[in-house]
Amino acid sequence: MGRTVVVLGGGISGLAASYHLSRGPKPLKVVLVEGSERLGGWIRSVRGPGGAVFELGPRGIRPAGALGARTLLMVASLAMDSLCRGVFAGNSRELSVRSCFPSLFQAEQTHRSVLLGLLLGAGQSSQPDSALIRQARAERWSQWSLRGGLEMLPQALNHHLTSSGVTVLRGQPVCGLSLQTEGHWKVSLGDSCLEADHVISALPASVLSKLLPAEAAPLARVLSTITAVSVAVVNLQYRGARLPVQGFGHLVPSSEDPAILGIVYDSVAFPEQDGSPPGLRVTVMLGGSWLQTLEARGTGLSQELLQQQAQEAAATQLGLKGPPSHCLVHLHRNCIPQYTLGHWKKLGKLGKQRG
Repeated sequence: MGRTVVVLGGGISGLAASYHLSRGPKPLKVVLVEGSERLGGWIRSVRGPGGAVFELGPRGIRPAGALGARTLLMVASLAMDSLCRGVFAGNSRELSVRSCFPSLFQAEQTHRSVLLGLLLGAGQSSQPDSALIRQARAERWSQWSLRGGLEMLPQALNHHLTSSGVTVLRGQPVCGLSLQTEGHWKVSLGDSCLEADHVISALPASVLSKLLPAEAAPLARVLSTITAVSVAVVNLQYRGARLPVQGFGHLVPSSEDPAILGIVYDSVAFPEQDGSPPGLRVTVMLGGSWLQTLEARGTGLSQELLQQQAQEAAATQLGLKGPPSHCLVHLHRNCIPQYTLGHWKKLGKLGKQRG
């Protein structure tokens, strides 16, 4: 066995990193460390009445671009045949187009026009190819998911990793990182430690900043400035209802309702997940960078309040006035990192510190 690589975090990023390491040309000992008892991070799918699928976090993956193509290649290699084909919650004035939407930034930089750049293309290198990728292009998929929910993807990755010799540790939060004199890393866990030649972090930047050793203080300071906002996700299902419009969903300007970020029309994108008998599914997103404002007003963020606000938004904006047949409420704290203005400069500093 060759060098040892420890991957921190069992969300989709950590799982994908471990997957690619396990398939590399050189033999590696790969150890994936997850602090909680479940894998998948923010991706979580729940079955409701009649087999309906409710996504508590991300609900689809875009196939566009090189990253989208590589993800489809990974799905094809995992032999997942149950595909269903068919944004940011912060303050738009503070987000960086260069970091959040690199394709738009590149188009504007290359052709001095976002629209012209997108029409002419950015001149990027050729992308990976496979039968599944060609199908996605031919059928013009805007996004895809899985019939049993997007959580099937991290579950399949976990099965691949364990059958490929990767060690997966759950319920093992990392307490600290230290660099040994011989150049190895020491990864401290609750009651044990790991030795690693390399460490890959798939943890939030602010979490990683608290684990780094004292000699990495400049790096930790930069990481600690990358903040994140919270989002409340309310899944609603209505029996016998119909939407007045078709599409992926809609966003709500903060000037109209500072609490509601938008509503996703889940049944339009993936009707295969509506269950039997089928029921109309929508997801209302609340909070974002305005959550702190709600708390400052002394408004408690109880599940009852979040459900009430979500139902009022669905009734006012979509005409869904009756009580839902099923409802799920989840508050995801610090789930979306904020790539604010100048974020690319922070990445430059991180690159220098890493080097």
